Amino acid sequence: MTERPLEQHWTPPGDHPYDLRRSLGVLRRGPYDPAFRADADGSLWRATRTPDGPATLRLRQGADGTVRAVCWGPGAGWVLERLPELLGGADDPSAFVPRHRVVAEAWRRHRGLRLIRTGQVLETLVPCVLEQRVTTEDAHRSWRLLVRRFGEPAPGAPDLYVPPGAHALVRVPSWEWHRAGVDGKRSAAIVRAARVARRMEEAAAMELPAAIARLCAVDGIGPWTAAETLQRSNGAADAVTVGDLHLPGLIGYALTGVRGADDARMLELLEPYAGQRYRAARLILLSGIAPARRAPRQRHARIARL
Repeated sequence: MTERPLEQHWTPPGDHPYDLRRSLGVLRRGPYDPAFRADADGSLWRATRTPDGPATLRLRQGADGTVRAVCWGPGAGWVLERLPELLGGADDPSAFVPRHRVVAEAWRRHRGLRLIRTGQVLETLVPCVLEQRVTTEDAHRSWRLLVRRFGEPAPGAPDLYVPPGAHALVRVPSWEWHRAGVDGKRSAAIVRAARVARRMEEAAAMELPAAIARLCAVDGIGPWTAAETLQRSNGAADAVTVGDLHLPGLIGYALTGVRGADDARMLELLEPYAGQRYRAARLILLSGIAPARRAPRQRHARIARL
């Protein structure tokens, strides 16, 4: 293990502002994510498993926009070598042109947003699979229990946990998946992906269509999960999520004021943003425009109680 932390500074390119919390926030899986923490002083902490071993990264943005990164653990060098991509340095927001008033206003208010790129497919894929067909609250609970049970204390931050790697995931007993509230279909998809982890990681260097095909070749992983994963692992600006229960309706209402949009209508509305549809969708969600709720939020039975 690295005895002393490594340190690096990164200055966002260009003249645009940079929003560290908004950009990195997509990696956080709920307010109690054991692998991610946001401190009151603006610091962000992330525990991760790299090819060189576990690592803990602490990020804090200064008044001049420069981000100071401190990293602990055997994987510290690997993480800092890829720090600019993780923070969105490879993202080119200048390629984005708003086509709707709602999007233009959200873009004006959130010019510091960057699409980040972890370069880690399996670690990003697992929580996305957990979010299939369940409430966000239940998925976050499952992630929290699995990481604490089968991960390990993060170097330099023992209150955080490094998510379990491929070898640990394939050895999780069926009753532990059940205890974490994960049904057989989702746990089987995670195990299948973990067994071909090397093939999954190759998708980080692929163009979007090939990367989606690679992930979807694993039974139990479909376009929804692939898009949600590649948005984070690859910084894929065009990886629009299809098959989501709420997203089409939210985008349709924000852009037209009409309820009930389906995937086909959402894709039609996002067509002017071809190549940048994921960025457009994020900005639309950040606008906060949504139809009034007509019914109470649905509660799902906890699998672990069955």
